[in-house]
Amino acid sequence: MKVIIPVAGIGSKLRPHTHTQPKALVPVAGKPILSHIVDKLLDSGMCDFIFIVGYLGDKIEAFIREQYPAIKSTFILQEPREGTGHAVWLAREQIQDSDELFIALGDTVFDVELGGVLKMKGSALGVKRVDDPRLFGVAETKQDGSITRVVEKPPIPKSNLALVGLYLIREGKQLMVALDEIIRNNQRLNNEFHLTDAIEIMIKNKVAFTTFPVENWYDCGNKDSLLETNTVLLRKAEELAVHPEFPNTIIIPPVSISSNCKISNSIIGPDVSIGENTIINYSILSDAIIGSYAQLENAVLHHSVIGSDASLRGLSQSLNLGDNTEIDFG
Repeated sequence: MKVIIPVAGIGSKLRPHTHTQPKALVPVAGKPILSHIVDKLLDSGMCDFIFIVGYLGDKIEAFIREQYPAIKSTFILQEPREGTGHAVWLAREQIQDSDELFIALGDTVFDVELGGVLKMKGSALGVKRVDDPRLFGVAETKQDGSITRVVEKPPIPKSNLALVGLYLIREGKQLMVALDEIIRNNQRLNNEFHLTDAIEIMIKNKVAFTTFPVENWYDCGNKDSLLETNTVLLRKAEELAVHPEFPNTIIIPPVSISSNCKISNSIIGPDVSIGENTIINYSILSDAIIGSYAQLENAVLHHSVIGSDASLRGLSQSLNLGDNTEIDFG
């Protein structure tokens, strides 16, 4: 089975952090968003990955080759960026007639037992019940769970089953044929080609689809949702966490502290992730993500995201500070 992960987006709602790194490499709960996705897929036995890259794609390629040297990885440039359907279509030359596909969008973190999903006989789409399905692709189903229709962002939804960006496609070549059709016919919504429209063509052509539930699905699209995801993931992992001791410092779990950090005279936590080689002194941090190689002194931060190589001295309460930034309140 081949895995396709589209990671070409700009991540404009996560600026300033995506000025210097792609959204998929923004850290949450101790590692980049993309690592949460890849690790989950590797744990289920998948090892043949196709990454559709775009904005700062060279950084994604360098990260994957360094952190996951054992996997088979192919990188395809999406330029211009014309939606998820277009992104997956770009992988068509890598797909053979008998290939099965697992597609995972590279900007959300999910927690689902993939072993059971991969045992399903036919194609299946990950879904979650939501309050406002107009914001998502939506699956309409029969009582037996089979899908009768999928539609992207319907103005009047007939279902509250939102597509969460996880697709098990047994008929990989047929998906590519359907994508060929929507691109040939210039079938767009908001100037983008959507994977949903290709799947709808497959359904009309009698390809059977069912659903699988994804209750734990975490958005990382902006500062607030990124911090919320950070909190949820830290609390899920806390029972396995072991924290080093630092001089005159109180650690309030859950926290994630990467290697080679120097922390002193501080209170860290709860719900704090700190990247590697970061220096923190005389500071109080809660509900925060701190990047690697950052330096914080005399800082009081809550509900904050501080980028890598950033330097902060002085007092504040809530910041969204990008990479390579220096602020001195002193």
